[in-house]
Amino acid sequence: MTAETTATTPAGTTDRPSVLFVCVHNAGRSQMAAAYLTHLSGGRIEVRSAGSAPADAVNPAAVEAMAEEGIDMSAQTPKILTDEAVQDSDVVITMGCGDACPFYPGKRYEDWALEDPAGKGVEAVRPIRDEIKARIQALIAELLPANDTTAK
Repeated sequence: MTAETTATTPAGTTDRPSVLFVCVHNAGRSQMAAAYLTHLSGGRIEVRSAGSAPADAVNPAAVEAMAEEGIDMSAQTPKILTDEAVQDSDVVITMGCGDACPFYPGKRYEDWALEDPAGKGVEAVRPIRDEIKARIQALIAELLPANDTTAK
C-alpha cells in the first residue's frame, strides 16, 4: 500500500512525499540532487535543498553539468538550513554536512557519501552528477512505487 510513503507527511501539507537535500554549501551536490528530483519526479515529490554554511552562489561547474542533461539550475541560490525545512520533510538526505543537520525522531535520514564538486571543473563534476542521478532514480522508485495509481 502506498500509505507508507505519505504517513509521515506533516499536517497541513500535501500528500506528496517531501525530500530535503543538505550539504555544507548548498552549491553543488544538494543542488544537483534537488534539480534531478524535481525534474525526474514530474512534481510528484516536494523538493527542498539547503546548506549548513551556504555559499554565495551555485557552483558553475555543477550548473554546466546539469545543463548538459537539459536541466537549468542557473537561477538557483544556496539557502540556509532551517529547523523548519527538516521538520517539513519526510526524507532528509545529507551529503557531508556532519552534525550540522538537526535530527527529529520519525524522519527518514540517509547520508549519501559523494565527492564534493567544489573547485572542480565540469569534467570532474560529471561522474558526481551521474552518481546523484542514479541515486535519485532509486529514491523515486521507493517513494513513488510503480503500482501507485494515485500519483499524478
